Amino acid sequence: MRPPTIRDVAERAGVSKSLVSLVLRDSGPVRPEKREAVLRAVRELGYRPNAAARSLSEQRTRTVGVLLDDLRNPWFVELLDGLNSPLHAAGLNILLADARLNRRLGHDLAEPFLDLGADGLVVVGTVPDAGGLGALARRMPVVVAGAREAQPPGVDVVAGDDEQGARLATEHLLGLGHRRIGHLAGHGAVGALRRRGFEAAMREHGAEPLVEPGDLTEEGGYRGTVRLLGRAERPTALFAVNDMAAVGALSAAGELGLRVPRDLSVTGYDNTGIARLRHVWLTTVDTSPYEVGRRAARCLLDRFERPAAEGRVRLAAPTLEIRGTTGPPGDGLTG
Repeated sequence: MRPPTIRDVAERAGVSKSLVSLVLRDSGPVRPEKREAVLRAVRELGYRPNAAARSLSEQRTRTVGVLLDDLRNPWFVELLDGLNSPLHAAGLNILLADARLNRRLGHDLAEPFLDLGADGLVVVGTVPDAGGLGALARRMPVVVAGAREAQPPGVDVVAGDDEQGARLATEHLLGLGHRRIGHLAGHGAVGALRRRGFEAAMREHGAEPLVEPGDLTEEGGYRGTVRLLGRAERPTALFAVNDMAAVGALSAAGELGLRVPRDLSVTGYDNTGIARLRHVWLTTVDTSPYEVGRRAARCLLDRFERPAAEGRVRLAAPTLEIRGTTGPPGDGLTG
């Protein structure tokens, strides 16, 4: 059997095709009894609008590309949840691509979205090519979420205040009495800002910052912690660049026979679902990934209405979630 058409709906409801279109688009005044007749006919016939035909008539696909830097990072997944809700409410569908995989395969990161005619693009995480992003922004609305690299004109940025968040975590450890505090650092602009906040807070309190480069992964946090704790003057506390690295730090501490937080305090960053697990219960900086995603969606919807507007940077204020992995230095140590 052929699928029902808009003509079938109109005949069943006893109205014109144009009135059916008005009801389906919710774009014009329609008498309540006529609207109900159309909706009843749609339900009875099982009618579904032809998305391809609608795209041709509207000259848009009602899809948004989302380029996710790393599907393994739970912070990005929570951001995606916040991003999806406003876009779905606006009648838009998401096309998701893994930037890490595309880079490894040598693919143009934006090409699939251009080929599919996406109406806009949200880049989640580190931006690999700001110049290419600028060229893309001249062809479609672009918003960056969760990254802090310098962006070209016409691109909106929504992220957390990473430098302030790092200060919150570091000052919490300093306030507990720690002075030998190590930082498991990360790469990119976000990593640099968090390191800057850590180092500034340490020096303001007359403490020497200990920094160990890392890569934002659990394995990187584990290896960095082993190196830091192997020093003659080992740190009594660690501030990890994200929750994933902090989990690696907790694993390393356990293998080395250290008790958290009595022998070693650990703070993370991002307040992901991992940090809230009862057996982890990690002190961490909350950057509200869901809210960052929601704001990014709003920015994109606004840019559909004002495509020539200047790009803006919106920063979400961080807060500190104090849980079970931080406490004063143990056994009489003063950091």
